[in-house]
Amino acid sequence: LAGQSAEIFTLLWRIPHQQPVGADGSSLLSKVRSNPNAVSRSIVKIIIHPGYSSSTLENDITLLMLASPVNFNDHIAPVCLAAASSSFYSGTDSWVTGWGNIGSGVSLPAPQNLQEVQVPIVGNRQCKCSYGANSITDNMVCAGLLEGGKDSCQGDSGGPLVIKQSNRWIQAGVVSFGNGCAQPDFPGVYTRVSQYQTWINTQITTNQPGFIAFTSNGTDSDLSVSCPGAHQILCLHLCFLTFSLLL
Repeated sequence: LAGQSAEIFTLLWRIPHQQPVGADGSSLLSKVRSNPNAVSRSIVKIIIHPGYSSSTLENDITLLMLASPVNFNDHIAPVCLAAASSSFYSGTDSWVTGWGNIGSGVSLPAPQNLQEVQVPIVGNRQCKCSYGANSITDNMVCAGLLEGGKDSCQGDSGGPLVIKQSNRWIQAGVVSFGNGCAQPDFPGVYTRVSQYQTWINTQITTNQPGFIAFTSNGTDSDLSVSCPGAHQILCLHLCFLTFSLLL
């Protein structure tokens, strides 16, 4: 992740994607051992979404229950989760954090401070132009620069994509996949948290997380997006079908 140093936060429950945890069942919440504000907790329960597909990366989300709560303070605070009614228009500012690579094959150098980068939301229509119509579903949200240069990368998977509304941070996505790192025309793809409000609440029956609806202003420019060459491909298909019927 190419960006600047950031602070960390966590909850009793964490929402990463399908990434293996340590063999001892532990989850390291901070790589910076010298940070006096860092905490770590063991994982006592792992809930993988039953609809997860390793081939399509659909439903790329998991719940991790920590052994004990984390006390909030000036350095550790919770993040709200995007409610089912949330809308994320193209161009909406978002931030992603992680300890992953800062470029393709380039590891985060010492002292490996948590990094953050600001990237705009990319609408699903535009994202489908890059990855293909069948690769991007309603359970995904994309973010990044179409010219490239800023993105999540290998090692950031499972990290949060957050959006700010007034004085609240809302988690809109979970780092899932992409075509390399920060490549032009290939934004990062994230699990869309708002699609999983019902599932999360059925798994966490006590002290449920707070869901906040994020509402974008104006009109979504993604509604007017059409992929270059898409109508020509459709025409060729229809023309071939018509010709076949006439034979």
